[in-house]
Amino acid sequence: MLQIGIIGSGSIARNAHMPGYRAQKDAEVVAVCDVVPGRAAAFAQEFGIPRAYDSYQEMLAKESLDAVSVCTPNFAHHDTAIAALNAGLHVLCEKPIAMNATEAREMVAAAHRANKTLQIGLHWRFTSEAQLLRRMIVAGELGEIYYGEATCLRRRGIPSWGVFTQKELQGGGALIDIGVHTLDHTMWLMGNPRPVSVLGATYCKFGKRNDVVNPWGKWDTAKFNVDDMGIGMVRFENGATLVLRASWAANIEKEFSETRVLGTEGGASMQPLKIYKEMHQTLVDITPAYLPGVKPHIEEITHFLACVRGECPCLVVPEQVVDVQTVLDAVYQSSETGHEVVL
Repeated sequence: MLQIGIIGSGSIARNAHMPGYRAQKDAEVVAVCDVVPGRAAAFAQEFGIPRAYDSYQEMLAKESLDAVSVCTPNFAHHDTAIAALNAGLHVLCEKPIAMNATEAREMVAAAHRANKTLQIGLHWRFTSEAQLLRRMIVAGELGEIYYGEATCLRRRGIPSWGVFTQKELQGGGALIDIGVHTLDHTMWLMGNPRPVSVLGATYCKFGKRNDVVNPWGKWDTAKFNVDDMGIGMVRFENGATLVLRASWAANIEKEFSETRVLGTEGGASMQPLKIYKEMHQTLVDITPAYLPGVKPHIEEITHFLACVRGECPCLVVPEQVVDVQTVLDAVYQSSETGHEVVL
């Protein structure tokens, strides 16, 4: 029975990681910690976890763990994950990997030194649709993938809780919060070509206003210092390109998330999955008649524990995630300078 600790007891720990671990037969969460006094104890009581701590340092020192989930705000990912890796533990760290690519590379280096798994919580890779499309691309069904679109737009969905709107604690806003998912998802489907240049722009058009309708509640406009929308165009070493769009608030019909890839032998779009090809001198659209119903967060944790047991390599290759973070950093840099960033 694998012994698991959780670092940070907020909403992602409650709604994603705990259900994921509870679905496993060979792992149990035995400890939780949180820097907010009393919060870990309340979380432990709610979920029947034996022990609670007010610091990850104390938990790592006192517990005999196999792995931890890092569910802290972004600013704490780097130090917390490295401490766990140095203690000889496998780490599942929530997205984004870190505040910036420099921190991300240090985390990956620590994982290599410790010879432990560092998996980042990019659960979009674990949907049935993504798994099928990736298999088709690897098999050559779509030919050479030369273009991708990564889109995640909300009409109104600005987080009103936590520290999502504070740059010094999160590193960015919509781009780093939800843009990271769609960017990683699309780059992975494209085969993770190496990015070589990025042109981007970010906007804050809603976050400082007090008159914006937001079903998720009011946020502190005085503390809002991040982007509520970010866009970018990425060029890759193999000649492919990608367009990225992410927003917490946009005047569109409804929330819109889509991944699109174009290849020489076919194209595909997600949500739902459709394949577009030319076959036997005609144009055809292909939709799966059946896909297994899965819960991506549970699949993600199932895979992480398989990696911990040494049964398979990690699907979320950390070096690939560093490239994703590098692109996000470059979008912010390009927006600040007004110029393309060469990587």
